[in-house]
Amino acid sequence: MKNLTKVNNPYGDEKVFDACSIFGMMNLKGERFSAKDPMRAIANMHDRGNGLGGGFAAYGIYPEYKDDYAFQVMYLSTDAKLQTDRLLNEAFDIINDEPMPIQEAKVTDPPLMWRYFVQPKTAKLQSQHPNDYVMKYVTRINSETGKAFVFSSGKNMGVFKGVGFPEDVGQYFCLEDYKGYLWTVHGRFPTNTQGWWGGAHPFSMLDWTVVHNGEISSYGINKRYLEMFGYKCTMQTDTEVLAYAFDLLMRRQKLPIEAVTKILAPPLWSEIKTMQPNAQQTITAMRQTYGGLLMNGPFTIIVAHEGEMIGLTDRIKLRPLTAATKGDILFLSSEEAAIRLVSPHLDDVWSPRGGEPVIGRLQTKKPVETIA
Repeated sequence: MKNLTKVNNPYGDEKVFDACSIFGMMNLKGERFSAKDPMRAIANMHDRGNGLGGGFAAYGIYPEYKDDYAFQVMYLSTDAKLQTDRLLNEAFDIINDEPMPIQEAKVTDPPLMWRYFVQPKTAKLQSQHPNDYVMKYVTRINSETGKAFVFSSGKNMGVFKGVGFPEDVGQYFCLEDYKGYLWTVHGRFPTNTQGWWGGAHPFSMLDWTVVHNGEISSYGINKRYLEMFGYKCTMQTDTEVLAYAFDLLMRRQKLPIEAVTKILAPPLWSEIKTMQPNAQQTITAMRQTYGGLLMNGPFTIIVAHEGEMIGLTDRIKLRPLTAATKGDILFLSSEEAAIRLVSPHLDDVWSPRGGEPVIGRLQTKKPVETIA
């Protein structure tokens, strides 16, 4: 096609507003598979990133340590590692710790990567839930030195991310040696913040992870709301608030995903006025109670935690999302072409409506749900 640049970018914008690539692939029966297909799919969307960030989240990858918290930590200085080691030894029983397996790849300035499999010290837990105890120490490590970052802290899962194209980040972390039942992937095109290893996606807290295409223009008010509940945003990007919002609403406050989607991407006031009285009252109360967690701005996200993968867009769908199934596999992707590269003959493929979540759950009679 002639004048392709003029067609794709008619106004000469310096930013590529619809960029960033996201991809999710889940075996709904829990059968594990390697990172080969997620890496091929995200590489097919290479031009949606710019090499300033890429990353993966994988679930079911540490069956030998499935009951232990897996801390994956990046260190920007040796002093930070000494301080963090001291803190971890005081607060946790360390089952195993080791450098993360890596190999040569096209990534930029990688920090020291270390992983620990830990259990909270029983004597220090007292009446706290272990997850709250872990969250407290993750927040403390991430905010104390400015040079140590726990970028993954769940059980039987891991986040792998860095500065580079995602396929190169996957190679760097030797991901073809891992097997998981759920993979999410992100290729980053940062528009407002710098590219650095901590700022790459996915963002996580405990076993919650988020990959995101878009821009959260309500970041300031979202951040201040979450700080009231003990969260500290240290990664310098807007997406971090989404990971903490899901942890707060679904893990700590135990709200169902149906309610959470109405908090993050609520109906317009004009739509609420047309609802039945009971629904109108409920949605109005949610908007008033959780106004600080309304996510303004364009976004498509893939959220994952143990046994579940969720795709969601903003309410008017300013960023793309395609869903598809093949047998026991659920796919979510920025582009249908990436799905068809790894699974050419799909059972079903569709474009979810704005604000309508697509949910895949392990071992359910109705594994894929959409909620209007």
